[in-house]
Amino acid sequence: MEAQVENAIQIAFDPTSSQQLRGQAVEFLERLRSEGSAWQASLALFTRDPRPSDIIRHTSLDLVNNAVQEHRLDEQSLAYIKDTLMSHVRQSYAPGSSTADTSHIQNKLMQTMTYLFAALYPTSWRSFFDDFRALAGDQATIGNVNTATTFLYLRMLVQVHDEIADQLVARSKEETDRNTHLKDLIRDNDIQKIALSWQEILAKWRETDLSLVEMCLRTIGRYVSWIRLELVINQDMITTFLEMAGQQGISDPESPAGKVRDAAIDTFSEIVGKKMEPSNKIELILFLNLPDVVGQLITSPALAEFNSPNYDNDLAETVAKLVNNIVFDVVKILENDNVDEQTRQRADDLIRIFTPYLLRFFADQYDEVCSTVIPSLTDLLTFLRKLQKKQGTVPPQYAAVLPPVLDAIIAKMKYDETADWGEEGEQTDEAEFQDLRRRLHVLQQTITTIDESYYIETLSRLVNGTFSGLSQGDQSLNWRDLELALYEMYLFGELAIRNQGLFAKREPSSVAAQHLVGMMNSMIDSGLANYPHPAVQLQYMEICVRYYQFFEQNPHLIPKVLENFVQLTHSSHVKVRSRSWYLFQRLVKHLRAQLGNVSYDIIQAVADLLTIKAELPDTSEDEMSSDEEDQSADALFNSQLYLFEAVGCIASSNTVSAENKKLYAQTIMSPLFVDLEQTLPQARNGDDRATLQIHHIIMALGTLARGYSDWVPSNNSSAVPHSDVADEFVKASEAILVALESLNSSSSIRHAARFAFSRMIAVLGSRLLQQLPSWIEGLLSLSSSMDEISTFLKVLGQVVFTFKSEISNILDTVMTPVLQRIFSALATTPSGTDDEIQLAELRREYLNFLIVVLNQGLGSVLVSNTNQSSFETIISSIENFARDTHDAPTARLAIFVLIRMINVWCGPDKVGPGANQTPTSPATTQAPLPGFENYVVERFSPLAWSIPASPGFNSKDAQAKQVLVEAANLQTEIVKKVGEPYVERLKSDLSGNGVAADGVDQYVRTLAGALEGTKKEKEWRNFFVQFVDRMLSGRG
Repeated sequence: MEAQVENAIQIAFDPTSSQQLRGQAVEFLERLRSEGSAWQASLALFTRDPRPSDIIRHTSLDLVNNAVQEHRLDEQSLAYIKDTLMSHVRQSYAPGSSTADTSHIQNKLMQTMTYLFAALYPTSWRSFFDDFRALAGDQATIGNVNTATTFLYLRMLVQVHDEIADQLVARSKEETDRNTHLKDLIRDNDIQKIALSWQEILAKWRETDLSLVEMCLRTIGRYVSWIRLELVINQDMITTFLEMAGQQGISDPESPAGKVRDAAIDTFSEIVGKKMEPSNKIELILFLNLPDVVGQLITSPALAEFNSPNYDNDLAETVAKLVNNIVFDVVKILENDNVDEQTRQRADDLIRIFTPYLLRFFADQYDEVCSTVIPSLTDLLTFLRKLQKKQGTVPPQYAAVLPPVLDAIIAKMKYDETADWGEEGEQTDEAEFQDLRRRLHVLQQTITTIDESYYIETLSRLVNGTFSGLSQGDQSLNWRDLELALYEMYLFGELAIRNQGLFAKREPSSVAAQHLVGMMNSMIDSGLANYPHPAVQLQYMEICVRYYQFFEQNPHLIPKVLENFVQLTHSSHVKVRSRSWYLFQRLVKHLRAQLGNVSYDIIQAVADLLTIKAELPDTSEDEMSSDEEDQSADALFNSQLYLFEAVGCIASSNTVSAENKKLYAQTIMSPLFVDLEQTLPQARNGDDRATLQIHHIIMALGTLARGYSDWVPSNNSSAVPHSDVADEFVKASEAILVALESLNSSSSIRHAARFAFSRMIAVLGSRLLQQLPSWIEGLLSLSSSMDEISTFLKVLGQVVFTFKSEISNILDTVMTPVLQRIFSALATTPSGTDDEIQLAELRREYLNFLIVVLNQGLGSVLVSNTNQSSFETIISSIENFARDTHDAPTARLAIFVLIRMINVWCGPDKVGPGANQTPTSPATTQAPLPGFENYVVERFSPLAWSIPASPGFNSKDAQAKQVLVEAANLQTEIVKKVGEPYVERLKSDLSGNGVAADGVDQYVRTLAGALEGTKKEKEWRNFFVQFVDRMLSGRG
């Protein structure tokens, strides 16, 4: 067996073995693992002399581990494994032996020993820790003579802790109970001896392997969370820790001495982090003399010289962690209302001592160090906010904390002196800095809630001072100072325009708003817009757009700010240029009513940017950085579309005459028409770049239309506003239709045309209806996908909603072709998940389109002479959807469509509160359809039984219950509109399904009650759901 196991391991890990042979070997080993039967052979293989290779020994020991842990071996077998492995350890790790295992074998061996410990320590191996301690030697030899066995001893302690006390590992209740019992046993029997061994190792730390010393410190750091602190907190140990933590002259933080120093400080952090009573925690911090310890560390050469090449950022991060833990605990004590006065006073003293330390690390040049103390600084500020809310003001001893904290936050918001904004390769650093800024912003917001007036005063001083310096030619200012001022100014808006706009009745709406207006004036006066750095230019534009109300109240400044924006739209920096096109559109959209006589000048100034030059995407690069994406042709064109929308906004301003609106439209669109006409022949011949050019032109025309009118229909106002440029956009529509007809097989052209069509509605008005058949023919071609048809149906529904009765005749003409294209697509068999999703979406959009037609008083189109031939197909499709057990949302929608048909075509209510009343809504004022009541009883009423009878219907399913609720609503609508004939049909159906006479009476009575009010209607729905559930259960 031993040879088989060895051979299998060799084959499994030999890369030259055939795949088949290796698969067999792996399968054999997995079978041994699952059976747990090969542990004897594996144990012998591990301890064999001469030793096999490490991979064989490691895998063999893993098989032993598995048997110990998973297969519940009897105590005799466990004892045998324990004795065998301990014998191996004693032989291999004896002083002077050269046969010690490699590190990864030692770790695996200690894992096995830990599993044996968990199984045997409570019963038969109480000497577990003594056995390993004996291997490490006595007080004289532990650590400095028996180094290998001391390493092994410490490895064992680490493995035991990780197995029974690691808080990060999720465990079952059984494991937790076992671990609690083991920790109790260790605390009662061995922990004092273990702690003494730590002290013996550390007492000789200067003549001991420093890697061993570090490991010992890390081990103590693990154990302090669950042992008595007095075992490690005594004067000798503290003195040793301080000696290690205070080492000077360490040139390399990664050296053994540097690691020992950091481990000692981390041990202080772990000790401080131990849970205990508030008074005890304060005593501990003072006993450890941590105020002096931290103070000395901060003033040590490794941390005192900020910009020195000798600055030790690893040490800074380690000490920052200690400070973070101390402040966290002290703040928790201050928040505790049950703390005695003496403890509170001592905690106050500690906060005053440690706040400068906290801010020292918060202001550190390394963001990793700063981030380490943000949690405790957040806790401190949150505590002050609670105090302010509770007492109405912050006590003086705490109020003094706020100014240095806010100053430190603002300083950290600034780009580092070494930062190069926008440089290639800097994206990761930039992302990390922006993440830090977001965290700092949260701290700043907290200070605002504590002392709003101080925040306003500080930010105003910073921003106005920076802009004033710029105005006066202060040479010490650089782009980082200006960007900081603008960034803080941007954030300031959260306070200044928090509840309402920047102005109320032409006056600043708050004190903060008043200060912000002052900042805006300072910015404008400083000439900041001409500063050449892209980061400043971007923030300037963001500020102008965010605070556009400032320009509404100061219209004399609008020409200048627009001139600045026009300059930036021509920037040579790609990020500034593309972003400026979007922000330019945002600004002119806000200010379109006040552009006055500058409209033509602005359009002329950006006209050169409206030239479209399509470029095929570069497929040579698989992945692109964010900067490269900004420079891609596709991304730039998407940004260019904002310019078309912007010039549309400018050209359609109320201050522009109707004549000029047409002139501007002609000026902008004429070059596009010429380009389209010249490019179309090439596109017809299959030129991909020409096709892309046509796509871009169509998108630009659609976007320009949106700029001219961003009106969208709503329930309150669905009438299309009058358009002065309808004639011009009719030409655009005709040009698009020509391109669509010529390039109908191109999905990108269809997409662009659909995009333009939806945006032409507002500028074309009813003129659109004359072209609607051509649009439908082009956009619902045989090449159109299900997704395209779904999207177009949404747009067509919008057109129906917008034009209502005006569209009746045209809709009557196009309805059958539209339905035929829909039915053709619905009949498609999906070939994958994507197709199934698109088909479900098409079904829903088709049903929604029918609902729009019915709701807008156009139901007669569906049953007109022109479209009557499609009516049966419509009803059949709706019935099929209603019975589809795999798509409950669509089934509910289908039933709702039937309810709307009944409501529209059955005339006034026959029974219920609305009986014989004159209908008022557009949907119900339509003429009743003769004979439709009988059709409803014969065709729709059976659905109440055929839906739950459909294969796969599960009445227990939540979505299926919602379908039944809709079926209950269907019956309510039928009885309301048809009355007694339907009741008689119901009685017949129920009796035919085996329902007793009293059951039939109860059913009919509950249904009739649904017409009496909301409460009874709800009772009926619940009754029907339960009725179907009982009926199906009875059949089951």
